[in-house]
Amino acid sequence: MEDYLKAIFQLTEEKGGTVSTTGLAERLAVAPASVTNMLKKLAELELVQHEPYRGVVLTSAGRKIALEIIRHHRLIELYLVEALGMGWDEVHEEAERLEHVISEAFEDRISAALKDPRFDPHGDPIPTKELEYRPGGLVSLADLAPGAEAVVGRVSDRDPGVLRRLADLGLFPNTGVRMVERDAATGIVRVAVEGAVRAVAADLARAVQVAPRR
Repeated sequence: MEDYLKAIFQLTEEKGGTVSTTGLAERLAVAPASVTNMLKKLAELELVQHEPYRGVVLTSAGRKIALEIIRHHRLIELYLVEALGMGWDEVHEEAERLEHVISEAFEDRISAALKDPRFDPHGDPIPTKELEYRPGGLVSLADLAPGAEAVVGRVSDRDPGVLRRLADLGLFPNTGVRMVERDAATGIVRVAVEGAVRAVAADLARAVQVAPRR
C-alpha cells in the first residue's frame, strides 16, 4: 500500500492532475487489474479518491503516508552516500527496501546525524519532520532555451545506468550549465558544464531538472 501511495504522489508531482491506472501500472511494473484491486482497497481506507476511467488522487491521509515514506527513502539514500560512501547510482534500491521498516526514532537519528538535510543525493527535496514539502520550480534540461543558464536541481534516480551516464557528463545537483544548442530532430542537446561543452542525449536531458538563472 505504501508503494502505491508513494507512486501516486510522485506521478502527480511529475505530471499534475489525476494519475491513471495505466500510468500507475507502468510505474510499479504490475498488471492493471492489480492496480484496480489495490485502488479499491485504498479508497475503502480513505487514502485515495478513485473514479474509474478518471484516475486517482491522494486524500490528505494518503498524502501524509506518502510523504512519510518519501522522507524515509531520501534520508536513507543520503545516509548511504554520506556515511557509508555508496555511489549515488547504488542507493535507490537499498532505500526502496529499507524505507518501509525503519522506526521514527531511527529516522530522527539519521536526520540529526546529517544535520536535518533539505535534499537527497539526487537533488530531490526531503519532506520535513512535520511533512512539509516544497519542490520548487524546475524545468527539464531538454526544454532550456539556447543561451540560457541554469543550475541543476534534480536528477531522476530510477535508473542506475542513467545516473552513471550523468556522472560521466558532470551533471550533478548544484552544477551550473548553459544551453548551447538543441537538435530538434534527435533531441540531443549541447550543454556547457563548468566550461566544457558536452553532448547530452535526449533521454538524459529529460532526466535532469534545472533552475533557470534570472
